[in-house]
Amino acid sequence: MAAALLTVTIWSGWVVGTRHAVTSGLDPAAVGLLRFGLPALVFAPWWLRRGLLPRGVAPSALAMMVAGAGAPFLMLAASGMQFAPAADVGALLPGTMPLFAALIGWALLGERQTRLRVAGFAMIAAGIVAIGGGAALAGTDGAWRGHLLFLAAAACWAGYTHAYRRTGLTPFEAAGLIGIWSVLILLPAVLWAGGGGLARVPAAEVWGQLAIQGGLSGVVALASYGFAVARLGATGAAAFSALVPGLAALFAIPFLGELPGPWTMLGIASVSLGVALVTGAIGRNGNTKAAAP
Repeated sequence: MAAALLTVTIWSGWVVGTRHAVTSGLDPAAVGLLRFGLPALVFAPWWLRRGLLPRGVAPSALAMMVAGAGAPFLMLAASGMQFAPAADVGALLPGTMPLFAALIGWALLGERQTRLRVAGFAMIAAGIVAIGGGAALAGTDGAWRGHLLFLAAAACWAGYTHAYRRTGLTPFEAAGLIGIWSVLILLPAVLWAGGGGLARVPAAEVWGQLAIQGGLSGVVALASYGFAVARLGATGAAAFSALVPGLAALFAIPFLGELPGPWTMLGIASVSLGVALVTGAIGRNGNTKAAAP
């Protein structure tokens, strides 16, 4: 249980840390370079052994993995955080990933869902409407742009989970390949942008983001999630993801000074309940699978 709690704490902290980064002078591409550069280095023995184009892995599956969990995913998520607060991120990004994963599984793979999971998906959808509607009623300028980008990023991640299962790669191999390919994608963009803000912000901010993005999210969370899956099973570990929306909103209050409104809190509660139903935290079912992020 401690490993699962550590993982969701890191995921929630990543939301707050990334929101702070992109509103404090760092470009999304620079944040992405910090996020994937360290994992590319740490997991170099794994991707060097398999090669950039591993034998036996379909190029389409590898491309979907990189797009879904690598640079494109990070660019969508971080760009969205320039427009919408962290509380919205926690609910609309990790909170909606199970919904998109199920839609892909149903539409492309013919997967069937239990009534309990369908009820969970409905709760997630209701939460999306509450958060989006609340932002519209409050007249929050540009928040809808962030919401759309979060949903697009969640759909990308859902595609990654399905692609990852087809590759036969270990978590470390996948993390290394996603890391190095993302660095190759992002490095030219950061250089073209004159460093993407890395030279403008204080060095302490850069090192702090490297620790949050690359160290905690890119390396530690991967290991802790794998340990949680080994101890609790995939369903048990995934159930803890229901805590992410609430924790992200909670962390944002002291660290960002962002207090969620009533509609956002209602949406967070609805999404969290939906995720709990989908992952089996409430009324366990055997139809839930999780891929390590």
